[in-house]
Amino acid sequence: MEPFMPQLVYFEPRALEYPLGRELKEKFEKLNLEIRETTSHNQIRDLPGDNENQKYRNAKSTLVVGIRKTLKFDTSKPSAEYAIPLATGCMGHCHYCYLQTTLGSKPYIRTYVNLEDIFEQAQKYMDERKPEFTRFEAACTSDIVGLDHLTHSLKKTIEFIGQSEFGLLRFVTKFHHVDHLLDANHNGRTRFRFSVNSRYVIKNFEPGTSSFEDRLSAARKVAKANYPLGFIVAPIYLHEDWKEGYRELFERLSNELEGLDIPDLTFELIQHRFTKPAKNVIAKRYPKTKLEMDEEKRKYKWGRYGIGKYVYQTEEANELESTIRSYINEYFPKAIVEYFT
Repeated sequence: MEPFMPQLVYFEPRALEYPLGRELKEKFEKLNLEIRETTSHNQIRDLPGDNENQKYRNAKSTLVVGIRKTLKFDTSKPSAEYAIPLATGCMGHCHYCYLQTTLGSKPYIRTYVNLEDIFEQAQKYMDERKPEFTRFEAACTSDIVGLDHLTHSLKKTIEFIGQSEFGLLRFVTKFHHVDHLLDANHNGRTRFRFSVNSRYVIKNFEPGTSSFEDRLSAARKVAKANYPLGFIVAPIYLHEDWKEGYRELFERLSNELEGLDIPDLTFELIQHRFTKPAKNVIAKRYPKTKLEMDEEKRKYKWGRYGIGKYVYQTEEANELESTIRSYINEYFPKAIVEYFT
């Protein structure tokens, strides 16, 4: 698939006070993209489309260039101490994504150009925690790799953390557009993770993302560039013949990485979950989805901020975990499983 290119770009006024904002304005003008001004992303009301679904899809190809005003970073457990805010929103159309609800009314993509302010705050967090390392997650609210060929914000962040004494960076992606990141001076402080899944899940629930083959090819490039590498298997989903589907996933992954020395490969395992608000939004955005969201079949689990989620029943979750762990042990015996949730 081709790299993301917005059809419409909004600029918030203060974005042009920063070098990256001015650089992006010049870049998009040369590309002859439609550019509009907005006092704030919250004021965007005129996205094209005759109905809500058309407006939603057009929003997914709309980019807002602005500044990050709130510099208090959110926590990002269990993968990191903090979420470093580089962008919000995603160009992908994954049916199950939690951004369906957290960004339900504002599905457009936002990139923040005040990187100096963001890095200054990140340094404060590192200073507070030293001599312990502070891990930052760069993909909590977006798929930052899918956007970075335009902004290079992630590349700048990789090099900022690479020069730090007590910082570590992590992010995950479903996109393969990584070539510009391969020569970044990461100093081994950034873990590059790819989201992978069975054929069934990718085919039915991940439109608008790179193919599994392209992700694996990109992972190979990343490993050769000596980045610490990891994979997130998420969401682990009970579908027909799921055991065979996930075994095939690890077979293909093993074949693609054969011959590479990957000293500290990691896996993170996340079972499928949904909230009631997410179910309502997903049904509206993707009315023909095959995604199973029957509360009667699930177990209710309390989440952050008092919002509960529906996960698999304990026995099913245990079988999912033990099966996937057995495959990892078979194909990647030296790998570390960081968690199952």
